[in-house]
This record gives sequence, C-alpha cells and structure tokens, in this order.
Amino acid sequence: MAGYATRVKADIARWREAGLIDPATAEALTRDVAANERASLSFGSILAMMAALLFGAAILIFVAANWEAIPRLARVVALFAVIAAGYVGGAVMKTRDHAAIGEALWIVAAAAFGGSIALIGQIYHLSGDEASALVTWCAGAALAAVALRSNPLTVAAVGIADAWLFLKGFDFFGRAEFLHFFIVMAIVLFAVSFWTRSQASRHLIILSVLFYLVLLVGDYDTLRIAVPLLIGSALLFAAAVFAGDPIDRILQLGGRLPLHALLGFLTGIAMIQFELADESTYASGFAVASIVALSGIVAAIMLAGRESRGLRWLAYAGFAFELAIIYSVTLQSMLDTAGFFLAAALLLGILALVIIRVEKRMRAAAHTGAAA
Repeated sequence: MAGYATRVKADIARWREAGLIDPATAEALTRDVAANERASLSFGSILAMMAALLFGAAILIFVAANWEAIPRLARVVALFAVIAAGYVGGAVMKTRDHAAIGEALWIVAAAAFGGSIALIGQIYHLSGDEASALVTWCAGAALAAVALRSNPLTVAAVGIADAWLFLKGFDFFGRAEFLHFFIVMAIVLFAVSFWTRSQASRHLIILSVLFYLVLLVGDYDTLRIAVPLLIGSALLFAAAVFAGDPIDRILQLGGRLPLHALLGFLTGIAMIQFELADESTYASGFAVASIVALSGIVAAIMLAGRESRGLRWLAYAGFAFELAIIYSVTLQSMLDTAGFFLAAALLLGILALVIIRVEKRMRAAAHTGAAA
C-alpha cells in the first residue's frame, strides 16, 4: 500500500497535469514533501532489530541457566560489559549514521540490564520479588530512553510495564493488592514519549490503560468501571472530532484519537452488556445497552469514518460483535432476536436515508457556491 508521501506526490503530478498548479509550485511542493518524508525502515534495519531482540532473549535465557560453572564476579563483570558495550556501541553507530544498528545495540543493552537484575539477585540472594525486578527494569529502560532520546527504548519500557501489568493482574506474583501503580508508570512513560518522540509508545500506553480497566473489573463492580469509561470515551470522541487539531497538537497521536476513543466506547459497552446478559432475556437493560452500542457505532462512522479507514474497520468489527452478542443472549427466543434485528434494521435504514439526503444537499450547495 502506498504511503502518504507517495500519494501526495501522485496528487501533485495530477494537479499539475490538470493545470490546477503551475510547474514551479508543483516542484516546490514535491521538494517539501520529500524533505519532510519520514524515512521508512529498510529490510536490513528490520533484521537488525530482530537480531537484537533475539540476542537479548539469549542473554536472559543464559542468565536463567545461572552460570554455575562461571565465578560470581566474572558473571557480574560480563553482564555489565555487555550493558556498557551496548549503550556505548549504539551511540557510536548512531553518530556514524547507522541509526538502526545503534538502536538495536541499545535494545541489547536494555535486555542485559534486565538479565543482570535477575542474576545479581540470584547470586547474592537479595530480597525482593519478580514484580519489583520488572519495575526496576522498566525504570532503567525509561532512564536510558530519556538519556539517549530513543524511540525503541521507550517502546521497550512500555512493553516491560505491560508485562508487569499482565503478570500482576493475573496473579502470577500472588498479589494481595491491586495494581494501581500501573497508572503512575503509564503517566511517567507517556511524558517520556514526548521527549523521545515515540508516537508508538503513546498508542501502546492508551491500549494498556484500557487493558488495566478491564482487569479492574475483577476487583470492583462492573458498572462502576464501565459506565465512566463509556461516557468518557464518548466525550473524548466528540472532542477529537470537533476540536481534533488542537487536541492532536497536544497529544501527538497522528489523528488517531477517535480510533482509541471508539475502542474505549466499545470496551465499556461490552462490559455493560456482559454484566446485563446474566439477567432475564426480556430485561430492558441489555436491549438499551445494545441500542446505545449500535447507535454509537453508526455515529462514529458518520462523524469520523470518512477520514479513518482503521476507524471504519474497528466500527465494522464492533458491529459484528454486537450482532453476535445480541444473538447469543436472546437465543432463548428467536422471535425476540428477529424483532430486535428488525427494529435495528429499520432504525439504521432510516438513518441511512436521512444521511444520504443530507449529503446530497450539502454537495449540491457546495457545487452551487463554487459556480457562483
């Protein structure tokens, strides 16, 4: 699929051939697009990152073997040598215009840091648990990301924080309290992502917060979590649609805030529907929640679907999920299922007719204004 810069250059050429812009303007626009085009990852860069991840995994597995045949001091010195070589070597490669290799070496160093935490704890029988080790590893990766202003290291720090959230949330560490500390980690890493210019980290953090809220349902009443998430996501979606440019300049999400807001809305309404699905099939609560879900999906497509293919696909997936859950909950009565689908079809059909007529009038008014 062609990238943004490629499509813009094709549009510039088409505008020039159509006489909409003169050759000098077309050349200036092409130069500006080329100057601001982000360099894509080459195949070699991707292989370098994959090699770094594999090498880091090898270090961690080697540490897990506990190096019984190697003296303690030699083990510690070897790990710290790998850390130093990774960070220093990566910096040298970055200065020599080998950015991908430099970032890969930094990933290796961050993995070696995590391995050193486990090894030193094993050797010297230090107090603490795996959860604390992950937090320390995350902090180390985040500090390295700040010092080196590294996008991949920021993503790695977020990934380590997500690993802590997953393991802690599913009781791998035998937690007695809930993992509210993740919110602190998310806020700090979100702030770090602006310094390191890591848009990918911000997207990952938002998805991680949604996962955190899903885990929160296990300890709290579902509606206490789902209803605020639903309302907050709807308000955030409205703000992203009607005041998108100022908000995106602040959050720097590449215009994808509506996509995250829609995902939050669908997550919240799914929580509510699962909670109400245990009630009687004839209870009105589930029906109301389903109508809200379908209406929200339609509104999302109407307001932001034209500009975002990803949002459209998410809305279609949400619509399919709604059909599946409505059918499964009302399976006891096929007549109720058919009646609900018929009412929903009529409602969506009426909305479609209204939208089509409004869009035709808007296009006609635009053409009239252009002709005048």
